[in-house]
Amino acid sequence: MSDSLKNFPEPQKGEDLYRYLLERVTTLEDRNTEIREQLRQLEADKRYLETQKVRYEREVRKLKSEIEQMKSPPLVIGTVTDVIDASRVIVRSSAGPRFLVGLSQNIDVEQMKPGARCTLNQQSLAIVEILPSNFDAQVYGMEVVDAPMERYDDIGGLERQVLEIQESVELPLKKPELFKRIGIEPPKGVLLYGPPGTGKTLLAKAVAHETEAHFLRVVGSELVQKYIGEGARLVRELFELAKKKSPSIIFIDEIDAIGASRTESNTSGDREVHRTLMQLLAEMDGFGNRGDVRIIGATNRIDILDRALLRPGRFDRIIEIPLPDVEGRLSILKIHTGGMHLDPSIDLREIAQKTEGRNGADLRAITMEAGMFAIRSDHETVTRDDLLNAIEKFSGELERGTFSGTAGAMFA
Repeated sequence: MSDSLKNFPEPQKGEDLYRYLLERVTTLEDRNTEIREQLRQLEADKRYLETQKVRYEREVRKLKSEIEQMKSPPLVIGTVTDVIDASRVIVRSSAGPRFLVGLSQNIDVEQMKPGARCTLNQQSLAIVEILPSNFDAQVYGMEVVDAPMERYDDIGGLERQVLEIQESVELPLKKPELFKRIGIEPPKGVLLYGPPGTGKTLLAKAVAHETEAHFLRVVGSELVQKYIGEGARLVRELFELAKKKSPSIIFIDEIDAIGASRTESNTSGDREVHRTLMQLLAEMDGFGNRGDVRIIGATNRIDILDRALLRPGRFDRIIEIPLPDVEGRLSILKIHTGGMHLDPSIDLREIAQKTEGRNGADLRAITMEAGMFAIRSDHETVTRDDLLNAIEKFSGELERGTFSGTAGAMFA
């Protein structure tokens, strides 16, 4: 017994020992609780680190796989030209030569058809996989997804032309039974021709708005390509896409870019344009059934188009879009001034008589310029003088040669 406890009476020594032991036990219990909490925290950290380890291992395997793919040589794109049997096919590589290659058992033989695209190993030229059929990105870009806002009511002075294009394009798509009842084939194509600015493209936009068919628009110059066969391939894929999404309408604007008369030419560029034209002729009236596909062409140079393009069976109807007469100009002016605040004293027939020789685009520009004159003069409405000033301004520009020469050269 320690000397400090010898100086206390017996009962006091027992109480102090009890308190000492109680404090010691309490301290040990607190320490035990703290250690248990630390153990739980360490176990949670261990589980988190194990999870992170698994994730990082998976990421490492993925990166290794990507590195292996990057190190592997690229595959050669080829086309199946003939199927010999279930284990051998003839393919043409992208470089041009043809090869007889074996066929893996993992590839479905039913997909092995002439014309199918496939990938070839660079070393053995073995077929690795069959690629899905695809169209050129340019062809997909020709599809009009959002229908234009123009309607037939927005076209003035072309009532007869609107009726003809409705009969030739809309009626076969909406009511084909009428043609079956009479026993005739519906028109396959319509060619619109006339001076610039008379409404050829506007008519095509109205057709795209009024019909529920897929509408594909292409400018003739887009089909002219640099390399041999590329233009013909674009034409073929354009018609294939139209047939796949039929009923559909193909609108070829400025068709004279590829449809000019074929002559003896020595340049490779002219020969390539002729190849593209021949592919277009074959697609418009070839052996294969074109399906529910209608064609609208537009040009202001019908005099230079190839005669083979103009014959019936390709373009069954050739519709002239002339410069508007007085009644046509009046109708166009009513359309363009429909949303304008005009002075009640304005006589639009007088304005129509003063715009002899103007096309629809000119009349639209004149009405817009009249509105600019009204804004400049701080008028509440467009007055007669504003319209006359706009006509005079455009007449002065024509006399100075701003627009002159274009129509003359075009239709000389």
